[in-house]
Amino acid sequence: MKRPLLTPLAKSLPASVPFVGPEAQERTMGAPFVARLGANESTFGPSPKAIAAMQKAASEAWMYPDPESHDLRHAVATHHGIPPENIMIGEGIDSLLGLLVRLFISPGDAVVTSDGAYPTFNYHVAGFGGDLHKIPYKDDHEDLHALIATAKEVKAKLIYLANPDNPMGSWHAAAKINAMIAALPENCLLILDEAYIELAPEGTAPAIDIDQPNLVRMRTFSKAYGLAGCRVGYAIGHAVLIDAFNKVRNHFGMSRIGQAGALVALQDQAWLTHVRQEVANSRDRIAAIASENGLTVLPSATNFVTVDCGRDGAFARAVLQGLIARHIFVRMPFVAPGDRCIRVSCGTDAQLSAFAAALPKALADAHAELG
Repeated sequence: MKRPLLTPLAKSLPASVPFVGPEAQERTMGAPFVARLGANESTFGPSPKAIAAMQKAASEAWMYPDPESHDLRHAVATHHGIPPENIMIGEGIDSLLGLLVRLFISPGDAVVTSDGAYPTFNYHVAGFGGDLHKIPYKDDHEDLHALIATAKEVKAKLIYLANPDNPMGSWHAAAKINAMIAALPENCLLILDEAYIELAPEGTAPAIDIDQPNLVRMRTFSKAYGLAGCRVGYAIGHAVLIDAFNKVRNHFGMSRIGQAGALVALQDQAWLTHVRQEVANSRDRIAAIASENGLTVLPSATNFVTVDCGRDGAFARAVLQGLIARHIFVRMPFVAPGDRCIRVSCGTDAQLSAFAAALPKALADAHAELG
């Protein structure tokens, strides 16, 4: 019996995992990480009130979730002062990105992003046959002018921009983002990924304008709210664009537990204020640890710090491997010149102490290996 055939597009794609999880690395090592500082999770945890709400929801897990995420959707809308018709809840930003690409991209359609930016977006574009155009970073920032210029040149249907940025941690002020929106070419949609916006300085996020048909904004409960394991994100946009998600989304993709946790987490803004302070303290300590070892850090508007190892990608990769060998989980940017760096998530005092103890040894190993 012959096997069913993949489509030509699917057959042309490599089987890949955009991120190798720390669990896979622990299985390879045969031991757990001492400090989990590579996935930009909130090691400070979710709101205790959200934990209690999820514990209660666990007893109700025999029921399907509300396919409209009604309560959470209305709470998010109220939080932003906009109608619920301008909000779509989804299984994290990753899922919403995939739905957007599915809605707008046919094989051969042009898409513009930054070279080294969020690889999961690129994964979705490849999966639907889009033609991806990558723009180099400029001074460790995404190059807004080059993104627009290339989009005009190739007649792109989508531009992806993260602000604040991952993996560099840099950011652009709201005025620059607004200027970029005003310069968008006709029939081009800007996907503005604001996963880290709750941790960014005042003036980073443009005011929300639900009448802009060429902009969709992505937010998440995975970072500042500490619910990465629940997979809850949302899109903000024009009502017509938001309604289009209903054509393709998984209506039962959300979990009741995630819906309940996100709803209460959103209401507990005092905990969010606490997490912001913990992140600020942690960024300062990572910078101090780097300085003690002769390294510098890039300014960060996120819950991680990008540490410049001062040499090339091979050296930074050796430092990374030295840390992993000492059971410290960190990651690094994939593309030069960002790959001269490692990326360290904010963590607890104990985790950062473990990082501080391992870093000089990892650097010594890297120098011994590469000179």
